[in-house]
Amino acid sequence: MSHLLHLDSSARSASFSRELSARFAEVWRAANPGASYTYRDLAAEPVPPIGQAWTEICDALLTAGITDPDGYASVVKTPQQREAWAVLEPLLAELLAADVVLIGAPMYNFSIPATLKLWIDQVTFPKMSLAGKAFVVAGARGGTYLPGTPREPVDHHERYLRDFFAGHYDVRDVTFLHSELTNALVDPRLGPRDPDRAASREAALRAAEELASPGAAA
Repeated sequence: MSHLLHLDSSARSASFSRELSARFAEVWRAANPGASYTYRDLAAEPVPPIGQAWTEICDALLTAGITDPDGYASVVKTPQQREAWAVLEPLLAELLAADVVLIGAPMYNFSIPATLKLWIDQVTFPKMSLAGKAFVVAGARGGTYLPGTPREPVDHHERYLRDFFAGHYDVRDVTFLHSELTNALVDPRLGPRDPDRAASREAALRAAEELASPGAAA
């Protein structure tokens, strides 16, 4: 049975990235009626940052050469480590159970929201492979950072996530859906680009529907 893990990280309760991730989840769940689904709002309920005890667990895993998540708990020894593990374990279990990981991730300051980075730090251990899982990122950016645009070189949003998924999780099956130029709604300087914003939004929503349909990301 397939399982979808759906994360949102936008600080806005109504946002383009949330709209996009919700559309994918809605279509995917309709196309997979027997599948399971987990939702976590990283902005409404942020996970805490990693601390000293987390680093001790990580060091112990490296020293013992443990790469199978089933063995992670074996290195948890001290009360502080058990406290850190109590935060980490459910987050990790959700990730490991997923066949498809859907992440709503707007661009903040050329990169990802801090709430998403906190989650990434918690669930990432060296040599932990998630190969075989599909990742979908529903993004929104105030400007445009598409290939060939002036701001392409400062896109540390898609580039960071793509490099991270490949380098740490051994995942190459990653699809990015972007709603661009969202600031055209509020920034007078981008007002003339509002038709482009609307077209980008509609294209991203259509792409999300197509990707979530049977045979695409199941």
